[in-house]
Amino acid sequence: MSHASMLKARRKRQKTRKLLDAAAKQAKRAAKEALAGPVVKKEKVKKEKVQKEKVKTERVKKVKLTKEELGRQDAKKKIAGTGKKGGA
Repeated sequence: MSHASMLKARRKRQKTRKLLDAAAKQAKRAAKEALAGPVVKKEKVKKEKVQKEKVKTERVKKVKLTKEELGRQDAKKKIAGTGKKGGA
């Protein structure tokens, strides 16, 4: 038997085996379904959608800082600016 004919025979055997296995699987599945009886579908229950109410938020007016408070902020910024890492 030549190599080519051996490969051909293998392909043919694989194909027939695949078909037989598929048929056996389908028969098994059909038997299982027949044994189980008719399928009863459940009724779907629709949930009612609840709409969320939008709550209005009140805007807070910005209060201008006094000169004293502005001075404190500047002092804090200056202190924070001098403490940088990587300096000489």
